[in-house]
Amino acid sequence: QVQLVESGGGLVQAGGSLRLSCAASGRMFSSYNVGWFRQAPGKEREFVATMSWIDGRTPYADSVKGRFTISRDNGRNTVYLQMNSLKPEDTAVYFCAARAGAVLSNRSDEYNYWGQGTQVTVSS
Repeated sequence: QVQLVESGGGLVQAGGSLRLSCAASGRMFSSYNVGWFRQAPGKEREFVATMSWIDGRTPYADSVKGRFTISRDNGRNTVYLQMNSLKPEDTAVYFCAARAGAVLSNRSDEYNYWGQGTQVTVSS
């Protein structure tokens, strides 16, 4: 069992930066692939980034590539999402998620554990 708690959201102006954190508890967290998703009002949850626990690969959604960076600190059981050059269209609730197994996925229905989400609002 894995529990996830996000933090770090807030209000920022366009062009600014935020770093989201996702603190995990539970055994063997270092053996889970982790991901970030987001959901804007009236829209479906969408993939942002994921990270492999095996080889550190980090696929990103095209909309955030070059601006967002996912990372993890297994010693602290924490996953991060550094978000730079933020745009108003990045406004959403951001969720971290964990998935057992070796295969990376950008599908939300393939993740086993979810945090409660943290709100990110980017003003123009």
